[in-house]
Amino acid sequence: MKIARLLKENMETYGFVNGDRVLTRESMTSQTGIPIPQSVKDFLFDGWYEEIKQKSSQINYDSKVSDFKLLPPIPNPSKIICLAFNYKDHAKEQNLIPPDEPAIIIKPRSTLNGPTSDIICPSFVSKLDYEIELALIIGKDCKNVSEEEAKKAIFGYMVLNDASARDIQAKDKQFTRAKGFDTFAPCGPWITTADEIPDPQDLKMMTKVNGTIRQNSSTSNMHLKVTSIVSILSKVMTLEKGDIISTGTPAGVMLNKPDAVFLKNGDKVEMEIERLGKLENTIKFV
Repeated sequence: MKIARLLKENMETYGFVNGDRVLTRESMTSQTGIPIPQSVKDFLFDGWYEEIKQKSSQINYDSKVSDFKLLPPIPNPSKIICLAFNYKDHAKEQNLIPPDEPAIIIKPRSTLNGPTSDIICPSFVSKLDYEIELALIIGKDCKNVSEEEAKKAIFGYMVLNDASARDIQAKDKQFTRAKGFDTFAPCGPWITTADEIPDPQDLKMMTKVNGTIRQNSSTSNMHLKVTSIVSILSKVMTLEKGDIISTGTPAGVMLNKPDAVFLKNGDKVEMEIERLGKLENTIKFV
């Protein structure tokens, strides 16, 4: 299943997406008689999703996706955890060896941004970069889990752009401020549940800027795989329902390139991961 957060006429809802059609929360309730909660996190992680899923073949997708603005699929996660240098091809282009334990950055939840919304960048940033990443959503609280248990804790996947101000990163000698600006985590376009992705380590991924390919890789180039990432992180911190873990970016970013062409005002950034959908964001400097 694909689950999206939706906005229409300043009214927020959520629903299942199937092609260009959507089944909203309100329609789920009217068609099934089941009182669906208003919170998408309650719906996904407290049993309602499983109940409605059993009735999905009997339900009519009666709205168009194009009638709604897509929002970040998960609101207010307790944590957004991003990995650095977790792709073999990216580490190689930086003359690095991928670390055997996750090198992590915590992005504030105020970075979350919709899949078609503008990325708003302060004018004092001079080197804005993109990073396509496979992000996973934790579906149940977990601590000290094995890799097999970690697999069961992953609810689903989405695309995430870990936008980064490289000049700030170089100045600070660390990543938090450079990756922490509001709107610097466009994601979505929806959550695709884990049962639809039999092998998250074999998904094509591509970034285009103004139609030109900048990143063209696969999740097969990950060094630490998704279940290993979840297991290792759970030994550090309790992972909670709705947490987002973004698993690193492949080669093709502008970091440390002598001929780097950083993002500028008006640039169109497209990111697509096979079977998960596409982000289409415009850069706005303010």
